[in-house]
Amino acid sequence: MNKKWIIWGIVIVLVLILYFNLKGGYNKMVALDEQVKTSWAQVENVYQRRADLIPNLVSTVKGYADFEKETLTGVIEARAKATAININAGQLNEQSMKQFQESQGALTSALSKLMVVVEKYPDLKANQNFLELQAQLEGTENRIATERRTFNEVVQNYNTTIRSFPRNIFASMFGFQPRPNFAADAGASKAPEVKF
Repeated sequence: MNKKWIIWGIVIVLVLILYFNLKGGYNKMVALDEQVKTSWAQVENVYQRRADLIPNLVSTVKGYADFEKETLTGVIEARAKATAININAGQLNEQSMKQFQESQGALTSALSKLMVVVEKYPDLKANQNFLELQAQLEGTENRIATERRTFNEVVQNYNTTIRSFPRNIFASMFGFQPRPNFAADAGASKAPEVKF
């Protein structure tokens, strides 16, 4: 009779250990998943801030009659494409991340072209509204870089956790999937060629 109670006691202790290990591991994965979603929301927030600044920038620049309309049209179209892509944080995957990055990259490129063209207009460069918008845009670009870095750190922590043994077994059972990082833009590792 005593031996039977000892075996039952050992079985109960093992079941409790397994239960608390599963519970703790699952809760950690849920918490990390929520951190990824929150971090993604912040990334979208700063990109939206940039998109919100663009109409004011375009309006300020439009006031200069001989300004290149093609450049403004390019910025407006790139903004429309970039804001049309909304990704649910729970459904981030390589393809959706690539699509998001491409649209945001096109907007960044269009804004860069706009800033290059602005150099030809000293009156515009001296306009107080333009200077304030330019400063806000530069600040927003810095925020974007910061939030992208933070997002990558949170995703790395999440991915490491769900891929580590034995959590990888439970992660696949409960549907936790790896999340993609922001990647450097194509050609970013190559230094630009400067010609004078």
